Parts: sequence; C-alpha cells; structure tokens
Amino acid sequence: MSEANKSNREPRMPKVWESCITLAALIGILSIGIVIYGTDVHVPMFVGVCVAALMALYLGHKWESIEKMMMDGIYKALQSICILIIVGVLIGVWINAGVVPTMIYYGLKIMHPAIFFIAAVLICSITSLATGTSWGTMGTMGVALMGIGFGLGMNPAMTAGAILSGAYFGDKMSPLSDTTNLAPAMAGTDVITHVKAMMIPTIVTYAITLVVFGVFGAMQYHGGESDMSRVIEFAAALNAAEGGVFNINPILLLPPVIVIVAVAMKMPAIPGITLGIFSGAILGLIFQSNACNLGTLFDYGMNGYYFSDEVSAMLETTLSADTHYTMTRLLESGGILGMMNSVAMTIIAMMFGGIMEGTHQLEVVVDKIKKLAKGPAGLVTLTEITCVISNMTMPEQYISIVVPGRMYAEEYRKMGLHPSVLSSALEGAGTVTSALVPWNTCGVFISDTLGVGVAQYGIYAIFNWLMPVVNATCAYIGITLKDLDNKPYKKQAAAK
Repeated sequence: MSEANKSNREPRMPKVWESCITLAALIGILSIGIVIYGTDVHVPMFVGVCVAALMALYLGHKWESIEKMMMDGIYKALQSICILIIVGVLIGVWINAGVVPTMIYYGLKIMHPAIFFIAAVLICSITSLATGTSWGTMGTMGVALMGIGFGLGMNPAMTAGAILSGAYFGDKMSPLSDTTNLAPAMAGTDVITHVKAMMIPTIVTYAITLVVFGVFGAMQYHGGESDMSRVIEFAAALNAAEGGVFNINPILLLPPVIVIVAVAMKMPAIPGITLGIFSGAILGLIFQSNACNLGTLFDYGMNGYYFSDEVSAMLETTLSADTHYTMTRLLESGGILGMMNSVAMTIIAMMFGGIMEGTHQLEVVVDKIKKLAKGPAGLVTLTEITCVISNMTMPEQYISIVVPGRMYAEEYRKMGLHPSVLSSALEGAGTVTSALVPWNTCGVFISDTLGVGVAQYGIYAIFNWLMPVVNATCAYIGITLKDLDNKPYKKQAAAK
C-alpha cells in the first residue's frame, strides 16, 4: 500500500483486544498512581488520555478528529463544570454571610448524636426529592451536615456516606431529576412508569441503608459527657453572642430555603443556585456587617472563605485543639479556586471519555460481552456492569446512562422486556455508582464539596453501592421484570 493510501485510509472499528489494552492501561496507570504513590488522579488520568489517543491514531483516526472527540467530551460536561464553579462561589459567600454557620449552629442544638446519621439520610432525601438534584443537596445541606457531624464528633467518612445515600435516593426517585428523566428517554418509556419500576428495589435498598446507619449511629455515640461538651464548645465558637465569630440569626436559614423552593418549582439548577448566592450575600451584608462587605464577598467567592489573622489567633487561644482544627478544616473552604481541582479533573476525564466514545472502544467490548447475558436477569446485570464501566471509562454520569441505554434498548425488546426494566437498570447503576469513582465528575465534586475523598467515604455510601446489587437480585427473583405490556414477565419467544 502506498504512503498516500495509508494516510488517507478510513478509520476502522477497534478489535476487542485493542480496546482492552486502552482500558487495562488506564486502570493500571491509575492504580500505580493512587495505590502505590498516593498521587492525585489528574496526571495518571492524562496518561490514560494519551494511551487512548495513540490507540485512536493506530485505528486510523486523524489528530483533528481525535481532538474534536476530546472537545465533544468536554462539551458534554460543561454544565457540570459551570455548576462546580457556581457551587464554589456559593459556599464561600454563604460562609462569609453566616448562612452555613447558622445551619450548623441550629443543627448542633437540635440534632442528637445517636440519630445523627439517620437524620442526615432523611434530610438529604427530602431535599433531593424536592429539588431533584443531588449536587445541590450536597452543596447546601451536605456542607452543613458535615459541620454538624464534626461538632458531634462523628466519623467524617460515615457522615459523607449518609449524605450521599440520602442525596442519591432523592435524585434517583424525584421526577424533577435530570437523570430520572434521561433514563426513561433512553429506554423508551415515560417518567412515571420508570419511577414505579424502580420502587421495590429502591425502597428495599433505602430501608437497609437506614438500618445500617442506625447501627453506625449507635456505634459512634456512646452517650459520654465529653461528646456534648465538644458540641457546646463548637456551637459557642460559631455564635458571636457566645464569644464566637458569626452573628447567628434564624433569618439566615432563608437562602437554602430559597434554593430548594426555586429548584422544586423547576427553575434550572444554575439560576437556582445563583439565586441562593445573591440572597445569601444580601443577608450577609445585613447580619455580618463587621466582617462582610462587597470586597469580602468577591474575595471569598473567588478564593474561598478563610479566617482573618485576628480571628484565627482568637480561636487558637480560646478553643481546644480539636475544635480549632474542626472549625478551620470545615469553614475555610469554597470559592472558585477551591473547585479548580474538580474542574481540571472533569476536563481531563472527559477528554478520555470523548475518545472512548468517538472511537467506539467501549462499544466493541460490550458487544462481545452481551452474548454472555443468559435470560432477562442476566441482561439486567450486564446493563448495570456496563453502566459501572462507563462511569469509570467515560466518567460522566449522563454518559453512563446514554451509552448503555442506546446499546441495550433493542436487546430488551428482543427478549420481550418492557423498556422500564432497562431504565430501572440504567438508573440503578449509572446514576448512583458515579459517586464511587474518584475521577468521575460526581466523585470529584463530592470530594471537593464535602472535604472527604472517595477512598474514605466509598464504603459508607451504602445506598450507592448496594442499589445495583439489590436491583439485580430483584431481577433474578423476577419481581421487577415486566413484559412489553408492562405485566409480570413470563418466559417467551423474542419479540417480533
């Protein structure tokens, strides 16, 4: 073949072994970087991008085409990037305005340690059900609950796991959620049918989650006087009337209420969160007049909140070492720059995901393994496995619903299964497991927002990792399988 013909050859579909090389390289590089050297995932992930790009060149794609794939991948995550940036501003402004300290203060006053984890799950469930957004829930209620957990002496990883479990339950079941609408759209059914199809496995998983967190609460809280003395000290350090830093007032609880109501009334997430920023800023100018002005709002919105040298010295002399560390770690956060770690990870991860989707490298692997699905329950399990792999290799929650949804829709029809069986599998694995991947857009958002890494909170995100298991188990038992008429599934010939 001449050099001209070689350079003009058409790109070809990858072979299974070629796709496996890319996937194995990514997993190997990430494992070496994270497990052996304890590095951040950014550079190992970028090395994975280089491997995927080299494989794309080998398959006949020109660099211009590969570059477009990467840009297309990034474009799909731009909404997530915008939300990351805006939530960073919101956290910085809300801390300066006293909104987050007020939420923490009253939470410490009313929440008993023994029921803290169960309360965290329920609060985040209600918030997420009402708003349809797990990210909004974690960026508002989640931040406050982390502070309350610190004050009560609770394990931060357990607290984050409880927050995630509640937030993702609501996100998964709320008709207002984008994923709850996306999954049935990909499968070919409607939202209400989709929610009904998810009901049994989701309620079973949720009940188990509440029981487990009830046990965790009993384990963490021993009823000692020292626990409550820490709570009293932490609460006093927040309230200026008790010698603390912020002017606490119940009116400062209004901004999170505004965000919840705005999103519940179907206002998109970005303007809804922005409304919370402005309402918090206005109240901050009123109630924190000594420490909050237009300059500090701009500063903390960009750089994140930090204690002034004077306040920091005061806290260091008046508080115990543990309480001082807790306040500093919790409240010195937020800002646009505080979210740049997540933004960078999202961009690099979506470069990889764009190449994998554009070159069909994941598709050929799935086409090969879907022959292993024996019966409807096997197909449901395979769908969930594909969603998890998508969350790892094309690390954006929406892609883990869209790609498997497109791949398997016809297989479900041929097997005589109702589209809601597919949509339930997509939501039961694609939505919830995104939080368990450190380089997924959801994983990086949660780590930066709650201040706890995936490696720490992952085991305690009970709802997230248990949901796919329960959903597959229900499919094998047969209680969630429906035929094309949405009636209990019976073994039958493939649909014509």
